Amino acid sequence: MNTQINPVIEKRDNLYLIIIGILSVAVPVLVSVLFYLPQTGKLGDLDVSFLPHLNAVLNTCTSLALLAGFYFIKFKKDARLHRTAMLVAFCLSSLFLISYVIYHYQGPQTKYGDIDDNLVLDAAELAAVGFTRTIYMFILVTHIILAAVVVPFVLFAIYFGISNQFAKHVKIVKWTFPIWLYVAITGVIVYLMISPYYGA
Repeated sequence: MNTQINPVIEKRDNLYLIIIGILSVAVPVLVSVLFYLPQTGKLGDLDVSFLPHLNAVLNTCTSLALLAGFYFIKFKKDARLHRTAMLVAFCLSSLFLISYVIYHYQGPQTKYGDIDDNLVLDAAELAAVGFTRTIYMFILVTHIILAAVVVPFVLFAIYFGISNQFAKHVKIVKWTFPIWLYVAITGVIVYLMISPYYGA
């Protein structure tokens, strides 16, 4: 049996692994920087108030695409439909990331429980939201951390899938799928919880 690795395939794999490595660092760093930059108005009068609602739709559709992809491969054994669903999920997540970056670059900051929209939670506001703020912060923090963690896993899973490296693909999606699905679903939950405070 010939176990030698084709040098062309090895070179291609190395190139894509470098690209995935760069993106895996660049995306979380970019998102982190947005949290420390002063917000609002960097793009002039561009109205981005609709983007949080769009982001919720994109996360919802991503969740549905992920579940469809799981269903197609697990129960129907249909690799073609599975691949289509997962690529749709990847495209939707990419659109979400673009929309998210634009919103946090241009839009105003919003805090959970900030009824008077002054970005300061006073005692009355904290009392009004009570324990739900702790729940919100837990969901938000786990969502953000896992969203950063899942980036390389998703990129590797997609690459191994489209390059027909199925053993590697199956091995990595055991971790990727539940994390990616959690991130997509909690993105919707975070939106539903904080949406009453947009433009409060």
